[in-house]
Amino acid sequence: MSAQGEQHMDEQALSPGGTTFSAQAQSDSEPGAAEPTVESRIPEFAQLQRGEQSGNLVAMDRLYDVNVTVAVELGRVVTTIGNLLSLAAGSVLELNRPLSEPVDLMAEGVRLARGEVVVVDDCFAVRIKEIESPRGGGRG
Repeated sequence: MSAQGEQHMDEQALSPGGTTFSAQAQSDSEPGAAEPTVESRIPEFAQLQRGEQSGNLVAMDRLYDVNVTVAVELGRVVTTIGNLLSLAAGSVLELNRPLSEPVDLMAEGVRLARGEVVVVDDCFAVRIKEIESPRGGGRG
């Protein structure tokens, strides 16, 4: 900075999308300060040939040991905050799923499968009845 309080900044950064930003800023105390300039460029990508594999099978093997929280959804209900605040021990909250309908097996909000609730060694479990198709869009 000079004695007059001017500050000049000239930085370039590459964003994830491949755009180069170039900014030149001056302090607010200088009248007629220049506006920041933005320069952009088109990103360059390597050309892939149809059917070419870039190690996808190896990359997928690395995911097999990743932990994911799985939840079983019995049903849902839309209610008011007032009704929620009035719940007490012994209250019953009726869900929208009939007893005869399968429950949803969910991971990260995506339905993976449907099944029925069973008991195994005094614990709840789910017997899988159907698996969602990979492109089924099974969002909950």
